[in-house]
Amino acid sequence: MTSFPPQTQAAIDFAADLFRQAKHAVSLTGAGLSTPSGIPDFRSTGTGLWSRDEPMEVASLSTFRTEPERFFEWFRPLARQIYTAQPNPAHLALSGLEKAGHIHSIITQNIDMLHQKAGSKTVIEMHGTMQTLTCTQCYHQVQAALHLDLFVETGSLPRCPKCKQILKPDVILFGEQLPQAAWFRAQREARQCDLMLVVGSSLEVLPVAGLPMQALDRGAHLIIVNNVPTYLNVRADVEILEDAALILPAIVEKVLNG
Repeated sequence: MTSFPPQTQAAIDFAADLFRQAKHAVSLTGAGLSTPSGIPDFRSTGTGLWSRDEPMEVASLSTFRTEPERFFEWFRPLARQIYTAQPNPAHLALSGLEKAGHIHSIITQNIDMLHQKAGSKTVIEMHGTMQTLTCTQCYHQVQAALHLDLFVETGSLPRCPKCKQILKPDVILFGEQLPQAAWFRAQREARQCDLMLVVGSSLEVLPVAGLPMQALDRGAHLIIVNNVPTYLNVRADVEILEDAALILPAIVEKVLNG
């Protein structure tokens, strides 16, 4: 078992107490949750995707429509990382909390499907998913695995089996609206929860970054586990500036076994 400094251990114990008392807890997860699985986040200095590329030039809807080859050239190494990544202890810890009835849902900004790989069932994907692709011409939707596997291996652009036009991954690019159904579900969860756990998110991307405030405004408790502070750390009941892959298993162990 990992040994923590007294202040960190006290925060872990308090977080566990909040989970045991909660009737409707939800988690909001961001890219920092998946960095221990080898998937780069977006804003970390030197390692984040946007420290190397200009997002509006490579990952916008306008770029995809006008220069799909440029998008896919940027996307190919990321797709390879996502498809080979495995859940880390933080994903498994959240899945364990859900199985034990201590988390009602997971709202995620990630597209990597690692929550599902870890066994989580109620996952609200705010920025889309890598599980499917949709044709830009006839809107035929296909399962991504076969098409993206071939793309990752050969670089051949995925094309619609019906009309042969380019298939777009069902992820939200810059310039696209959030999936409406997912956004409504996420807002409902934020407004109904009595505890929100924010993990691995800098809370810088709106409108998802506003969900914890919706929870706080209705009296919910807030736990933040992230490597760097967020704008809401001053409002959090518990803030732990550590690696989620170390902290979440410790919280779950305390929740389940005291």
